Parts: sequence; structure tokens; C-alpha cells
Amino acid sequence: MSSRATSIDALLDRSRRDLDTIMNRYKASLAAKQIDPDLRIDIKNLCGNLRSALDYLAQDLRARHCPSADPRVRFYFPILPSRQAFEQKVSSWFAGLATACPDLWAYLESEQPYHQGCEWLGDFNRVNSENKHGELLEQSRVESERVRVSGPGDGEVRWDPRAVKFGAGVFIGGVPIDPGTQLPVPHPAQRVDRIVWVDFQFRGIGVSALQLLTSSVAGVAGIVEGVRRWL
Repeated sequence: MSSRATSIDALLDRSRRDLDTIMNRYKASLAAKQIDPDLRIDIKNLCGNLRSALDYLAQDLRARHCPSADPRVRFYFPILPSRQAFEQKVSSWFAGLATACPDLWAYLESEQPYHQGCEWLGDFNRVNSENKHGELLEQSRVESERVRVSGPGDGEVRWDPRAVKFGAGVFIGGVPIDPGTQLPVPHPAQRVDRIVWVDFQFRGIGVSALQLLTSSVAGVAGIVEGVRRWL
């Protein structure tokens, strides 16, 4: 195993441990209704370590498959916003890869954030870039409410009370809605719950911070495993 491969594995192991720490601080911050300053630093370091793992991986694949690449050209693991941008950058950063190892080229292209299911990689890249080149990316506490009405069996109905307003004559599960409370009138066959979801989101991106970090740790590990098939 190369020294870079060992470093990649160490970074991934550290990222998994750091994610556990972040989860604990995340929960404490939600309970306190404010973000622990150390949490933002933990997030910055986690994203930086994951990005380093990807860039070490890029060095390994270029050393293996791109002997004609210009050593003066700075390069990174490709995370690009479009197919055109991917083709342009990869041709420059990894000269000859499409010919030398077309399956690896196709794999890298398939993992780009413009593909459905890979959007997390673009969000991760934005968080990492903004944390690296500016202030730590601000997070905002977001609350969202849902009403859940459940009846006999497995049937249930949910709605966002901010988005739905009921008038007179509306029934749910055979029980009338009270226009004043916007809830079904009390009925022994129904249970009504108000559920408040609380989360932190990366401001300007609009995604759950913890969800993105969890996806990033798993996703980067998956990319490393995928690329290593050709190393």
C-alpha cells in the first residue's frame, strides 16, 4: 500500500470519528438553540480532511494512468458542475486518462454532482470551498412543523400547517376539521400530533448540515473504494 493510500485510510477513519463528535455537539447545540463555535470548526476540519482524501486519491490515479500529464499543472479530484466542465478539466488535469483507462474516466464522470443522487458532492464542495477561503460557513437553526393524524390501522395523513388552510366542510378520516384550530375535532378514533422538526442548515445552501456531513463521509469513502478498483 502506498503512503498516500495509508494517508487516505487514516483521513477516512478520522472523519468517521469526527462525525461522531459532531453529532454529539450538534444535538447539544439544537437543545441550546445556538451553535457551539467549536461545532463550526469541527465541520471545517471534517470537510477539509475529506477533501484531502479525494485529492490524495487523484494523485494516485494520475501517477498510475497519466504518465504524460504535465507535472506543472495543478490538479484536484474533479468535482465539476457540468459534463462540459468535467471533460475540459479532466483532459487538462489527467491527460490521456480517457484513453488509458476509459472505465475509470467513466466512473469519475458518473460520480459528478450534476447526476441525480450525487448532488451531495456539489454541496460538500461548496461548503468546503467557502470554509477554506472565507469565514466559516454560517449555519441557521430551522424549525418546521407537521401535523399528523392517524386512525385505525396504518392510515395516516400529514400536512404542513403553514402551507395548508382548511375551510368549513373539510373532513379527514371522516372527522371534520375545526377551521379555528385547523385540526380535526377531538374523536376517540383519531390521534393528532404536532411534530416540530429542528435542524441546522448551511445558510445559502439550504441543506441539513448533519445530513450533508453524514452523506459526505459515506460518499467519499464510497468514491475511494470505487476508484481503487483501477489502482
